[in-house]
Order: sequence, then structure tokens, then C-alpha cells
Amino acid sequence: MSTHAALRYVTPLREGGSLPALIETEAGLYVVKFRGAGQGARALLAELIVGGLARALDLPLPDLALVHLGDGFGRAEPDPEIQDILRGSGGENVGLAFVPGAFAYEPAAHADLIDPDLAADIVWLDALTTNIDRTARNPNLLVARSEEGPKLWLIDHGAALYFHHNWASVDAERARAPFTPIKDHVLLPVAGPVDVADARLAPRLTEAALTDVLATVPDALLMDAPEGREPAFDTPAAARAAYADFFRERLAAPRRWVEEAVRAQAERPDASPLPYRR
Repeated sequence: MSTHAALRYVTPLREGGSLPALIETEAGLYVVKFRGAGQGARALLAELIVGGLARALDLPLPDLALVHLGDGFGRAEPDPEIQDILRGSGGENVGLAFVPGAFAYEPAAHADLIDPDLAADIVWLDALTTNIDRTARNPNLLVARSEEGPKLWLIDHGAALYFHHNWASVDAERARAPFTPIKDHVLLPVAGPVDVADARLAPRLTEAALTDVLATVPDALLMDAPEGREPAFDTPAAARAAYADFFRERLAAPRRWVEEAVRAQAERPDASPLPYRR
């Protein structure tokens, strides 16, 4: 994964609860989430891990990179809340490349532009990663124009992997548990069969693929802990092993979380997908 140096704080993005910002780097503009924000390093871990899984599955994600904040970065910012976040965010943070001209996905306006197979793949990924934050109220999807027509982009996975906020409660049963919030997924009404997506995607998340995804996560983020608390694991290797164990267990058949998504799809008031306008 690329690492870029933060050169200039361009503007805060106040739509997000963690107060991300548009940052200029030597590689262009990135929307950056900061380890010093209220959601802390675990939101950044979720961004890296879920983003890495999305890339491994060839799902549309803007370029995912680490963004390094040097000492004193942004000290001229007048907003004390921003200053406080930046002071606590020295070192590596997480950014997604800025997508020019993109706008938020609106189900009423864009639903018929989404390929049902792609929608099913995204539903599957979010069920795998327990992502509660892809609903009609907050889709966390962008639509941008391209030569081939409208293109969908996945953004903002900081609320996924919520199990990692309490590792003591994670066991095999929890790892395999259904994900009932999938019934509220914004793309469920336009998705193709989720069980078909499962057959397409699950074989791709091999042991090697999981190892590659987790290898991109910096040790410093894995060992970060809220003030006054100890890290959940003694070493970065132990933390990576815990994430790998979770996904290994979750991907083992039979996958109850896939069955739950299929059930949610079948129990929609009108279970037929909306027509796809190419």
C-alpha cells in the first residue's frame, strides 16, 4: 500500500462524525480519516481491512493509502477542534483518493443504474464485515461519471468490524453469527441473488488473500489504544492473527450470515430486483 505525505489541510468534511478532511498530498487530494478523531484507530483499522478486502474482490474503491502527518502539520488551522484532532494524529492515517465530480448515491435517482451483480457483491462484503453503515439514510456510496457511464464507488468503512471494539467477547460463535442489520442495506432492493455472489466471492478470500490484506495494516495502528487503556494484544502479530482467525471462522461453511442475507432478500415486500437501466 502506498504512503503519501500530507502537505496541506484543504478543508474539513463535516458530514462525517469523525471530522475527516480533504488533504493535499504529493500524489493528489485524499479524503483522510485521523487516528486522533473520536472514533480512534479502530475506525482506521476497519477502513484498511474492509478496503483491502474490497480491493481483493475487485470492488470499486478509490485508491486506498496511508497518509503521513508530520510534526506540526495543520498548526495554522484556526478551529480548535481540528487542531486537537491533528495533534493526536501524527504518523500514519488513512485516506481514500478524492473522486472529482462525485455525488452521494440516492436510491430514488440511481437505483436502476446499479448492476445487480455488483450490488449483490457489495451486500455480501458488508455482511461479511458487519458493516452497519450502508443504509438508505447513509449509503456511503458515491456516483461519478465515467466514459462507460455512471460509476459507483464504495467509501467509509469505519463503522464495520464492530466486534473489534470488544475482543474479549469474540469467539467462534460470534464470528459465525448472522448479521441481521443486512435487511436495511441500501442496495438490497437492487441486488442480484446474494447466494450467487457468495459462490462467486468466498473462494477468492483465501488464506493468502487474508494475509496480504492484514499485512498492509501498520503495526502502530494495530497497537494503538484509547488513552488509559492497554492494547488488546501484546504484539502486532497477535492482532493480525486474531483478525485472520475471525475471518477464517466467518468464511467457513455453512455461512449463516449469507443465509440471513438471502432470507432478508426473500422477505422484502417486493422481492424482485428493480430493473437495471444500462
